[in-house]
Amino acid sequence: MIRFGLRLAVAGGREALTRLIIIATSVAVGAGLLLVTLAGLNAVNGQLTRYASLYPSPSAEGIGDPLWWSTREDYFRGEQIVRVDVAASGPGSPTPVGVPTTPGPGEYYVSPALTELLEATPAAELADRYPGRSLGTIGDAALPSPDALVVIVGHTVDDAAALPNVRQLTSVGADTPALPETVVDLIVGVIAGGLLFPVLIFIGTATRLSAARREHRFAAMRLVGATPRQISIIAATEAAVAAVAGTALGFALFYAFRGQLAAIPFTGMRFFPGDMFLRPLDVLVVALGVPTGAALAAWVSLRRVRISPLGVTRRVTPRPPRAYRLIPLVLGVAELAYFIGRRPVTSDGQTAAFLPGLLLIMAGLVLAGPWLTMVGARVLANRARRPAALIAARRLADNPKAGFRAISGIMLALFVTSVSIGVITTIVANRGPAQVGSTDAATLSTGLSDDELSVPDSLLVELRSIPGVRSATAVHRNPDRMADPGVLACTDIPAAYGRCADGATVAAVAHNFIPFRESASATRVWPAAPVPLDDVQRLPVASIVVGTDGSAASLERSRTVLSRAYPDFWSAPSVPGEFESSFADQLRGWQQLANVIIVASLGLAGCSLAVSVVGGLSERRRPFSLLRLSGAPVRVLRRVVALESTVPMLAVAVVAIGMGFVAAQLFLKAQMDYMLTAPGPEFYAIVIVGLAACLGIIASTLPVLERITGPETARSE
Repeated sequence: MIRFGLRLAVAGGREALTRLIIIATSVAVGAGLLLVTLAGLNAVNGQLTRYASLYPSPSAEGIGDPLWWSTREDYFRGEQIVRVDVAASGPGSPTPVGVPTTPGPGEYYVSPALTELLEATPAAELADRYPGRSLGTIGDAALPSPDALVVIVGHTVDDAAALPNVRQLTSVGADTPALPETVVDLIVGVIAGGLLFPVLIFIGTATRLSAARREHRFAAMRLVGATPRQISIIAATEAAVAAVAGTALGFALFYAFRGQLAAIPFTGMRFFPGDMFLRPLDVLVVALGVPTGAALAAWVSLRRVRISPLGVTRRVTPRPPRAYRLIPLVLGVAELAYFIGRRPVTSDGQTAAFLPGLLLIMAGLVLAGPWLTMVGARVLANRARRPAALIAARRLADNPKAGFRAISGIMLALFVTSVSIGVITTIVANRGPAQVGSTDAATLSTGLSDDELSVPDSLLVELRSIPGVRSATAVHRNPDRMADPGVLACTDIPAAYGRCADGATVAAVAHNFIPFRESASATRVWPAAPVPLDDVQRLPVASIVVGTDGSAASLERSRTVLSRAYPDFWSAPSVPGEFESSFADQLRGWQQLANVIIVASLGLAGCSLAVSVVGGLSERRRPFSLLRLSGAPVRVLRRVVALESTVPMLAVAVVAIGMGFVAAQLFLKAQMDYMLTAPGPEFYAIVIVGLAACLGIIASTLPVLERITGPETARSE
């Protein structure tokens, strides 16, 4: 039977060969995207793991000579620079990953991207922050991305021990876990599921191509004596041949374009080519799972033939789907709503709480889809005023499962996009950076330690001498911990940042003259501080604030001067919003990844739709031919086909987007107590373009209708 099935698959005439090529090509696209998804998840995990290795945990004491390690963040023109300060305490100290030796005092290694930046930037703006000599570049093993800006600076043990966030390590780079970021885990999980489901649906739809015609052929075999088991083997062999060929082609496509895919900054940073790898389990899952799934789909599609040789001709209307299909959807929403006010404490607990709820909603949408399609079809039938609308509505109502199968990928794609972009947009809106060009973006400040009693006048003079610098002010620490953190004599407040209240001589001010969640203002009135004017200069210095004209050169030169004056800074000199911008940039990277996924998912859904429409036309050639013979114009039949796909697609699009925003709101409320922020125009543009592309795919299949529904079809069938 296997040999006979192979002959039918490859030597069954033009129709069989065409079907084999179409199925193999479809499976190749689906398998290739499935491989890209699995490799992309490995790449993201590898990237996060290397990033986490820059922030290692302290090692157990007393095991070898420790390596002193301190990781801090610096900034240059809005880009984050990760600075790692190290010192070897003995010959047995471990060597940082990515460099041949541990740098000594006055030595450093830089990443390739930072090397290019140093060469292209005036030394006063950047290179002067790292006095000494460069020993070379940092290897890929220590870098999250080819674009990462990283510097490893050497010190003596005494200097390193005084640095903030310092730790002693007896091993580096081993068994470093990926960052346990709940939001990232959720976004990756939902996006991966959102692409995997359309891929699997696409593969399943492709393997069901011409299922009705094969049912007739297999039914004829049953009538001449073939057993159900033999029919199942033949069907599974035919499907497996196409799936195996398509899977092999999918692997070839993946490895052919792996380098180009790694160069795309899906997460905001490029991957190394080696990051896009497949684990043995990934290879086995795709190599065995796709052909097995195709064979299973073929086996399931022939269940009527296995019941009776006449099962194909004795067709009846399937039982309508019941409302119980909504239960998983309701449970998923309830699960997310339950954790509002009950958020687990740990990141792992939060992921375990929220991710199953989102995946349950996704599964619930797929399960509830046929019921929703049936309800929509009945509404359309009740409101139909033309024959095409009535025929389309009646067919959808009679077999809503078949009508929904083609558009299920679109529903999942839109749901995933709505959740991901809704969460990301809201977080960026609440924790985003300052606007470029504003007064805030022209203000540079650095916080000092509690024991900093004064600032050299020469430092302030040097800062004020930089072109573009308008003020340089030392803000003293406020002894009243319940008020603004700084105090300053009213005469020393720069005009760009406000003034004192009437009659006050000392003001309580923000550490950088910009209150939290507010902007700098020349009209701000600072409250009086109960500190005698003569005592202000005796208070420790809290921060140094530099007001500039906003030019990059003035900001970076000032930052370099402050970095050299206070190389052991706890918090690097920064512009308001730069710390938040690093987080926001990461989230924008995930938003970009979500946009890529929605385009790919909608493309897959469109392909599934095209295969389903073409397959439906092929299976209904005789009914459509009879309608034409009875006087129905071709344009009416085209409207029937278009409405059968377009109406449920637009209906489920509304449901999917609405459920996506509901799920995003529930997660944001439970996890961060945020209210959902409406996505920007780009989200709606992507949705509209994606749906328009799907409509275009439907329209492209309509010309086939006239060619396959001639009178000869009615006579020959």
